[in-house]
Amino acid sequence: MNASAENTSPENPNAENPNGLKLMRLLMFTLILSSMSSLMFNIVLPRISEEFQLSYARVSWLTSGYTIIYAIGTVMYGKLADRFRLKNLLTFGLALFAFGSLAGLFSTTYWMALAARCLQSAGAACIPAMAMIIPTRFIAPERRGQAMGMSAVGLALGTALAPVVSAVIVSVADWRWLFVPPLVLLVLLPLYRRFLMDDDPKGARESFDWLGGGLLAATVALLLLGVTNRDGGLLLAGLAALALFVWRMHAAEQPFVRPALFRFKRYTLALSLSFLIHAIGISLFFLTPKLLDEVYSLDANWIGFAMVPAALVASTLGRAGGKWADRMGNAFLFRIASGLLILCFLLFSGFVGVHPLWISVFLIFGNVGQSFIGVAMSNTISRTLPKEYVGVGMGLYPMMNFIAQGIAMGVYGIAVELDAASDWNPLHGLLRGLDLFEANMAGSSLYSNLFLVLAVLHAGILWLYLSRFRKEKLSAENNG
Repeated sequence: MNASAENTSPENPNAENPNGLKLMRLLMFTLILSSMSSLMFNIVLPRISEEFQLSYARVSWLTSGYTIIYAIGTVMYGKLADRFRLKNLLTFGLALFAFGSLAGLFSTTYWMALAARCLQSAGAACIPAMAMIIPTRFIAPERRGQAMGMSAVGLALGTALAPVVSAVIVSVADWRWLFVPPLVLLVLLPLYRRFLMDDDPKGARESFDWLGGGLLAATVALLLLGVTNRDGGLLLAGLAALALFVWRMHAAEQPFVRPALFRFKRYTLALSLSFLIHAIGISLFFLTPKLLDEVYSLDANWIGFAMVPAALVASTLGRAGGKWADRMGNAFLFRIASGLLILCFLLFSGFVGVHPLWISVFLIFGNVGQSFIGVAMSNTISRTLPKEYVGVGMGLYPMMNFIAQGIAMGVYGIAVELDAASDWNPLHGLLRGLDLFEANMAGSSLYSNLFLVLAVLHAGILWLYLSRFRKEKLSAENNG
């Protein structure tokens, strides 16, 4: 296979589009604004609650509603990518994103702002789907790691910049101006339409399984709502919707997700591993702020600053990780990523209570590791599917990650309310007994135990990945 092939065609799915890397640079910038938009409202929820005289739980729908629609939308756009040209899907998605942003800028009530956030999310959901599909379709496998690394850079930069940009905007203007940054994406539309080829999707003549898509959407929404609200009824309803979706998948002539997709054993295993990886990885963004609040009693501004360096380092090294995946293989990058994550969790577990500056340093290892492991997994999954399954197959990947993160945050929320009777990590118990820590140690044993468990789980994931993907191939020829 020649990595420098000039044209991409259905007959040669591994050929590379000459505009592929230009598209990835556009996507990197798009992902920065998209991830910023999803996170920027977190710090202004108390202000919105006060302005509209609503409970914090109600205004938090500005973020939780966004996440649910985002998760559902990624797989919907992935499925639609099998039927429609990518340039048209991106045009629709980015235009809807911008329309929602304008509606939010001029909102006068909470419900208008919530509707605007939902419109934003429905449009923005095309971005992670395209970030998976475009490299798979237009970048040769031996250069795909670099492309995935650029996506990781965009996500990491957006995560790092979100609290900073949000704080700057609300310090000089009304919180509604947080809706403005995504409008910049309209400038990129002509470039996307220029660089995306006029592909002819193979699924364009298939009927669209609206019932199957609706059942999948109901499953995702009900499960996420059930976990985040700790509502057993919603969880049961979500499981019932899942059972109906599985039935529909086998009963429909042209189902939303073809059962044959899960006959690719390597794809199914990689998707399952990715689910676990992202469930563990979200702990860095969920447990760390709680740790800094409950153990170190830092205020929100200092917590935000403590987390920024890790995100910046991850964004700086993200593209390098992609290049390593191309040159040395995904298994090589996966080893590095897992090593960094395990090191991060072990440092947290052993030294909870040291000066918070060290917590910020430890977090760098975790963020870089999570960025690298995302590149390795997305690159691995992209190589397990033939071309006709890429759209919905790669769309399921970010959707499953969002579900994993939502479920994990619910589990972590329950876990941090427990009491730890003892230290599972002997090092932490020894240092705490010697009174060498500076922080208030109430609850530190709980966090130490949680991070130790996460380190052990990641070690098991590393073993399982290497046992199945160490000798990966560049094509999907042996997936059965």
